[in-house]
Amino acid sequence: MSSFQKSNSLTDFDAVVVGAGFSGLYMLYRLRETGFTARVFEAGDNVGGTWYWNRYPGARCDVESIYYNYTFSEELLKEWSWSAKYAEQPEILSYINYVADKFDLRRDVQFNTRVQSAQYNEKKNRWTVQLNSGEKVSAQYFITAVGCLSASNVPKFKGLENFKGEWHHTGHWPHEGVDFQGKRVGIIGTGSSGIQAIPVIAKEAKHLTVFQRTPQYSSPARNTPNDPEHLKNIRKNYSDIRAKMRHSITGIPEEPRNISVFDDSPEERQRVFEEAWQKGGLLNLTYSYNDLSITPEANAIVAEFIRSKIRETVIKPEVAEKLLPRFYYGTKRTIIDTDYFETYNRDNVSLVDVKEAPIQEITATGVKTEDAEYELDMIVFATGFDAMTGPLFKIDIRGKDGVSLKEKWAGGSHTRTYLGLGTAGFPNMFMLTGPESPSVLSNMMVSIEQHVEWVSDCISYMCDQNQAVIEAKEDAENTWSNHCREIADQTLFTKTNSWYMGANIEGKARGFQIYLGGVGTYRTICDEVAEKGYVGFILTASEKSAVN
Repeated sequence: MSSFQKSNSLTDFDAVVVGAGFSGLYMLYRLRETGFTARVFEAGDNVGGTWYWNRYPGARCDVESIYYNYTFSEELLKEWSWSAKYAEQPEILSYINYVADKFDLRRDVQFNTRVQSAQYNEKKNRWTVQLNSGEKVSAQYFITAVGCLSASNVPKFKGLENFKGEWHHTGHWPHEGVDFQGKRVGIIGTGSSGIQAIPVIAKEAKHLTVFQRTPQYSSPARNTPNDPEHLKNIRKNYSDIRAKMRHSITGIPEEPRNISVFDDSPEERQRVFEEAWQKGGLLNLTYSYNDLSITPEANAIVAEFIRSKIRETVIKPEVAEKLLPRFYYGTKRTIIDTDYFETYNRDNVSLVDVKEAPIQEITATGVKTEDAEYELDMIVFATGFDAMTGPLFKIDIRGKDGVSLKEKWAGGSHTRTYLGLGTAGFPNMFMLTGPESPSVLSNMMVSIEQHVEWVSDCISYMCDQNQAVIEAKEDAENTWSNHCREIADQTLFTKTNSWYMGANIEGKARGFQIYLGGVGTYRTICDEVAEKGYVGFILTASEKSAVN
């Protein structure tokens, strides 16, 4: 590794990594294993990333636990057992802490530290990273492991500062927990976090008022404890399962049935949907037929099936009607729940349609809409995140000529990357699960491992080949971005206003920023890029001789 001109300084590293969640920790592990110095900076006081911050009631993974874990260590797979089909936040956080302890990762993580800015120095071919403590460090590589859903979105409601009760955002939940007993609670937002939290809060609160802007499709999780014998069989066959995960569409070893919804009779469709509903889980409905996310007419059939289930479940017809979603099924985040729709049958739960009567302001004693005032002791904001680009824009990242990432991407309207890993004008910067990678529409653990392994292999290649700088070519990123949009435009995803499109953030430009070609196809593309000497990137040696 001699080409890196290593320094003994405590402030100079081969790589700086931002974030100590799943991706940041694995990046640190791989860098250390391949002989590079690295420092991870983490805003929280411990590891965990999204599972450190999101401690709201009911928080749980929507990917089966046996697939939502690291696969790089056979020993780790054998040591850890998940208690349930879908693990709750405390168990996932315990797992991350176990991993950090097992591989002694904390010694290279600096906690309670925010990265304020990162500036590329073209003369030195290094990044200067400014921390909130005033300290500066430098690194040859700057790697963002900030997650896609880490910049919480608290809407700027008029009068929030006047509210005399407690208020919390699901993305920054108090570590000591929140007591709902005897309180009138209002929750604003019915996305994934809201749908997970609402049934739990309703069981504790004196009264829960749900302020809903957009009703959601949700299907039962059917969560159950894990059978030890089942886990034993999974471990026995995990090498095969892992291969299927890595070459699948979503990072889960299941594939859609290769059949159109119109190939079946209405009676057979009903049977297939009913079976999927009773089985529960994330993909059983989505994978029932292969054209549900492509053809409006096919989508309408599964959408109506779910609406029929809502009508069956919710006793009061007027409440059920408010809960019926009307957008294309699956084009917002696919949600699974435990007793979500059943919760609206409780006497202590009310539903307010804020699309019909928008919230005007937060008062000292509650929430005022256009047609009523609701007295509350506590408000919960389940209003999601400024996704994808939001976490990156929280850091002032500046590449060549001092151009900021936010300027280059024009606030998100012209996001362009090469493979979701790099972007032109920002040499030696890698984004883990960044925009235009499979990221949030995949099993994040599979995508994280693929990205980390690709980046660490790339850095090793750079060192072995005596190359100092790697930068995405502008034409390569334009081609990739266009390819991502072409695939997305063949689906119904771009036809719906969602946080995938940036529609949940006021003033944010619309644009679909996820690669929909599947994690298996994506892996093959990335592997081919590496095998061809990192085609699409400019590699430059320290003496400024360029290749590719």
